[in-house]
Amino acid sequence: MKRIRLLLFVAAGAGALAFAATGCGGGGGGGGGGEAKALPSASCGAVRYGGEGKPEVLIASDLPLQGANRSLTTEMADAVDFVLSRRDYKAGGKKVGYQSCDDSTAQAGSWDSAKCSSNARSYANDKSVIGVVGTFNSGCAKLEIPVANRAPDGPLAYVSPANTYPGLTISGPGTESGEPDNYYPTGKRNYARVVWNDQFQCAADAQFAKEQGLTKVYVVTDKETYGLGIATLFSTYAKKLGITILPGRPAAWDKKASSYDAVASKIKQSGADAVFLGGIVCNNGGKLVKDLRAGLGPDVQLFGPDGWTPISATIDGAGSASEGMYITQPGIPADQLKGAGKTFVDAFTAKLGHEPDPYSLYAAQAADILLGAIDEADADRAKVAENLFNRDVKGGLLGDFKIDENGDTTLGTVSVWQVKGGKPVFVKLITPELSFVKG
Repeated sequence: MKRIRLLLFVAAGAGALAFAATGCGGGGGGGGGGEAKALPSASCGAVRYGGEGKPEVLIASDLPLQGANRSLTTEMADAVDFVLSRRDYKAGGKKVGYQSCDDSTAQAGSWDSAKCSSNARSYANDKSVIGVVGTFNSGCAKLEIPVANRAPDGPLAYVSPANTYPGLTISGPGTESGEPDNYYPTGKRNYARVVWNDQFQCAADAQFAKEQGLTKVYVVTDKETYGLGIATLFSTYAKKLGITILPGRPAAWDKKASSYDAVASKIKQSGADAVFLGGIVCNNGGKLVKDLRAGLGPDVQLFGPDGWTPISATIDGAGSASEGMYITQPGIPADQLKGAGKTFVDAFTAKLGHEPDPYSLYAAQAADILLGAIDEADADRAKVAENLFNRDVKGGLLGDFKIDENGDTTLGTVSVWQVKGGKPVFVKLITPELSFVKG
């Protein structure tokens, strides 16, 4: 087992110096002594670097920086930079620069398949890039992982702070035929994540629904990889607990629709006492919640998974219609963290001027895992991915946990929040029993 210890964050450092981004990538020598060339400016910001001289290698983050999640993902990128700054922009004996890259478009307001594929090719073909923190959306990860897996000089390492679709790392409930092997054409793994997969979240959501006394839950999905997977998994676990799932299989909502009155009407006719929203807020989620609340009234409970975070985006999009809605997300609230996690929160809060979103903590932890692997590989691109697995993390931001042989974390705690008075209010923590999750 490999053992790593997260550096303690004792104070918020000065902001990173911006190292001018020029050129279009493709240069550099994986871990060599030359100067790292910047990735294309069309998708990536300027190289962030606050160390001496110039960076020799690069890491990138791949997040949707446009749309409803912009405030969250921008903060997540800052968290990655903050972790690197605490290491004096060094890892594996090399000077490390960082670029924040965007996999979204303004038109989509969310991740875009063409951008994801293009970004992955840029990372894979630029030998200066020795690791990526990303992606945010599971659908984007399905496109990027295989490209990175075939990168020159060995598979390119990815560590995701947010992908929860199970099929990226394992087979079983909620996955498709051929997964996960079809994402790793070389036969070698290059992808890990620090967030639990949706099997844990959906088990927790089903348990919470049971605790709330819900008996008939109508399930809708945006039909994307994440949304369809999580809607299907929730239905599976809820049925185990004796909850009736309507309309039998997840119904779809069209993100381009101008009205969801017809969806609300079908739900009302079904007699459901709750609606599970399997999808992401970026897919016209605010309008969906408004129309459901208008058509169903206050007595039908609305709840959804972490696709509806940051919760502020749901509140902004749906307004007063979001009142009373339950939303789950990974881990424990920032103000309940201890040790290195609390130290990081205090330091990063001082830098931001407000408490960070829980997903920013996951971004920071993902960055630290990646940098630890770079250390152990001596910044050799071909070896970084090999060092992501079977890691025993002690004193991490998120506590003590492991990254197993599949690249999955052993953390499985879920926090439940409710919108009250136009603000997210913490309700409780749920840690599903492994026997229920895997049974």
